[in-house]
Amino acid sequence: MKSLRLFTSRFSKVSILATIILMDLLAGTEFDLFVPSFPELQSHFNLSPFWVEALLSINFAGYCLSLFIVGGLADRYGRKPIILLGLLIFIIGSLLCLGTGCYPLLLGGRFLQGIGIAAPAILSFLIIADSYPLKQQQVLMAILNGVMNASVGAAPVLGSYITLYFHWEGNFTALLILGLLVFVMTVCFIPHHKQSENKAPLSLQGYIPIFQSKPLMLLIVNFVFLFVPYWIFVGMSPLLYMEDLGVSLSHFGYYQGGLALVFGLGSFLLGFIISRYDQKKMLTLSNQISIIAFICVAWVAFLETPGPLLITLAFVPFIIGQIIPSNLLYPLCLNMKPQFKGRITAAIQGGRLIFASLSLQIAGYFYQGSFENIGIIIAGFIFLSIVTLFLIIKKVYGFIYTPLT
Repeated sequence: MKSLRLFTSRFSKVSILATIILMDLLAGTEFDLFVPSFPELQSHFNLSPFWVEALLSINFAGYCLSLFIVGGLADRYGRKPIILLGLLIFIIGSLLCLGTGCYPLLLGGRFLQGIGIAAPAILSFLIIADSYPLKQQQVLMAILNGVMNASVGAAPVLGSYITLYFHWEGNFTALLILGLLVFVMTVCFIPHHKQSENKAPLSLQGYIPIFQSKPLMLLIVNFVFLFVPYWIFVGMSPLLYMEDLGVSLSHFGYYQGGLALVFGLGSFLLGFIISRYDQKKMLTLSNQISIIAFICVAWVAFLETPGPLLITLAFVPFIIGQIIPSNLLYPLCLNMKPQFKGRITAAIQGGRLIFASLSLQIAGYFYQGSFENIGIIIAGFIFLSIVTLFLIIKKVYGFIYTPLT
């Protein structure tokens, strides 16, 4: 009987972690998987670069509108019902993307996908945050990030081949199947979270305590600036690499997927060494790597004709530099105000997506068929991430970390 209970407990933990990984995988591939089909979509619907990028931006807009509501609902009603509602909306959006050859309806489907994906994307880690102390959260987040991003690293490669053999519709079919799988696993394996006693209003007023905390806001701003450069690259690289630098569809995914793979492997390794080193020194090292990244990206941006490999290699130091703060500071951020975990996650993701959407549209507007303008915008956000992380290390980190360890 005891061994049966032990087996049941272990199976339950493994099933929950597997479901969370699939949620994160769905959230990552929802953005990455169909990006290699941008040139085909541009040709099929006769679109300008601006309107191709709109397929990402409208998705980000739906995500942003949803997540501020999702965060408050999850804090009040629990994680599982809100995740299931989001997945249901995502599935409907995927069906709409597949059931139309009309670009405006495709935009509508992408908008619904964005609304729906917000729940599993921002609430998956909260299932772990509700159950483990801070240091274990950091270890588990690093390992989960590693597994998830290694998988996401394969998404552009997979998306390239799906587009090659099944065209742009094939990518939305894959997202639909994955969405259905995650929905079923969530129903079966994710436990109901105890509802919070905090009854803050579900309007934006519920976010006031977050905005009033200067240390917390500095952390949130840093997360925003860490996120934006990668998504500018993700959104613009298909047009740059395939349309203007001559990279074939079958090879494009390796350039983009390699960056996610670097982040994934780095995060996975960090999970095993995170408790052995001083975290403040690790963050300082991260900032030094980011300075190198800023120099590399700015230098390549002003070269006359940089090739795709050189552009990708210039971006690698930035990917390495964000591994440590992404995994150390996120759990810390959530635990600063535990009763507002859902809202804090929503504020982080909302800021990321708002800035990413605006930056993508700006990059699309100023795109001239070269890396120059894209590189300048990316370098600007890397510089801002360096400044904010420096302020966190010098003025904030020791104060906010000590009470929570």
